[in-house]
Amino acid sequence: MAKLPPFPGTTGRRDWRTAFDAIKKLLANGDDTTQVFRIMRALNVGNAPMNYARLIATEQGGRIAYDRVELAQRFSDPAFVASFAPGTVGAAYRTFLETTGYSADGLVEVSRLVPSEDDLAHPYAWFGRRVRDTHDIWHVLTGYKADESMGEAALVAFSYAQVGGLGWALIGSAAALKSMRVTGSKLFAKAVWEGYRNGRKAKWISGEDYLELLHEPLDAARARLGIVTPVAYLRAQRELGPALASYLSMQKAEVAAAAPATVLERIAA
Repeated sequence: MAKLPPFPGTTGRRDWRTAFDAIKKLLANGDDTTQVFRIMRALNVGNAPMNYARLIATEQGGRIAYDRVELAQRFSDPAFVASFAPGTVGAAYRTFLETTGYSADGLVEVSRLVPSEDDLAHPYAWFGRRVRDTHDIWHVLTGYKADESMGEAALVAFSYAQVGGLGWALIGSAAALKSMRVTGSKLFAKAVWEGYRNGRKAKWISGEDYLELLHEPLDAARARLGIVTPVAYLRAQRELGPALASYLSMQKAEVAAAAPATVLERIAA
């Protein structure tokens, strides 16, 4: 595969100081989503050119890149979201938005709190927006909960396997390592590792035409893409309970079934 030039004006160097500052803040407050984007921009150097080259190397990917659809605009259109038949990926995405209160334009706004090249009229910037805007679709496809620390960490590991980028690896590894101290077990960490392995096994989802994928039956789409049931993750959910599964978020942990004070003290430690 041909190697494309770097993003114009970039140094090609990773900013580890910013990344470590951001991961420290993220581990202290998992609700501070801005830190995720700081880490991505500090460490995912060269990631967009690599994945854009992979996209345009395929027949369908070339067409997708040529069309250059801005997915956040589509996903933020209520009529578009309401158009999917029951049982489809799009219907599951609609349920996801309704139950979590999340939105595509909300994710865009959070990402813009950190200065970047994401809004530029450039193919790499467009691909970066595409990865950002499909994050919640990946939650739907994989079954990893978005309003839960473990679900986010597992999807981060899945994403690292799919699109590379040391930012994903740092977040997933740090969350898994801290979980062993907080939860007193390896269940959370095993769920994260399983996310990485499942991402390696699955088809490259970033090469999909999402406007078509959303109309597919959810189970059929998972089977076609090679996305398997996350057994270790589901076991960890059962055995850890909601509070420890969301140990990175004090807000979510406190809401989770009025967790005992001892559990909350371990999360805050």
